Amino acid sequence: METTLHSKTKTVVIGSGRPFVMIGERINPSGRKKLGAEMAAGDFSRVRKDAAAQVAAGAHMLDVNAGVPIADEAELLVSAIRAVQEVADAPLCIDSSVVEALEAALTVYEGKALVNSVTGEDERLERLLPVIKKHGAAVIGMANDETGISNEPEYRLGVARKIVQRAADYGIPREDVIIDPLALTVAISWHHVSACSRSDAGMKASVPPTRRRKVLLSSAPTGARIRRTAAMGPRLSAPRRCTRSA
Repeated sequence: METTLHSKTKTVVIGSGRPFVMIGERINPSGRKKLGAEMAAGDFSRVRKDAAAQVAAGAHMLDVNAGVPIADEAELLVSAIRAVQEVADAPLCIDSSVVEALEAALTVYEGKALVNSVTGEDERLERLLPVIKKHGAAVIGMANDETGISNEPEYRLGVARKIVQRAADYGIPREDVIIDPLALTVAISWHHVSACSRSDAGMKASVPPTRRRKVLLSSAPTGARIRRTAAMGPRLSAPRRCTRSA
């Protein structure tokens, strides 16, 4: 089972046996005050520069986030998507927790996007999944819910099953759901490694329809990031954030 994403001119496929897909994650104002201030002022020149630079560095997809405090995120995200599409043909991962912003961005995106992301809360699923279905996008499902991130692999597995089933209920193809079992910072506790690996193993054995899982490893807290993702394999990002999706 494979997930296909595309821009107007380029297609990326995530699937078993496929090469890693690197997702550039630098277009994110979190921790980048200058970028956030420029975006809020309507200046997207740095967004264009970062998009082009990441593709030149080898990114196959680009993550776009416009979460600037006290700003109209929907308006900024739409502008950022348009700016990126002017200079890069890589498929996009649209990154927002604001449903209205996702709806607006998916409306102007010229292709099939990957949405980052949905969690297991009923309200989030009910609001976001219809938007995903309407625009024919794929989505990353995070294995946590209103209780937070559980240290129990069985609980994370339950959340993953719930997300997959709810997506199916809304008519979203199962190949368009990528589950993130959640890798927490190893520096805080080595128990995070066990919880994530056991969750990942359980999902591989018990949630076969998704056929992909995503594990995120962070080597630094902020900065330029490139995410790598491949179905049934590690999802790693560089230079500061590495993701592996299977």
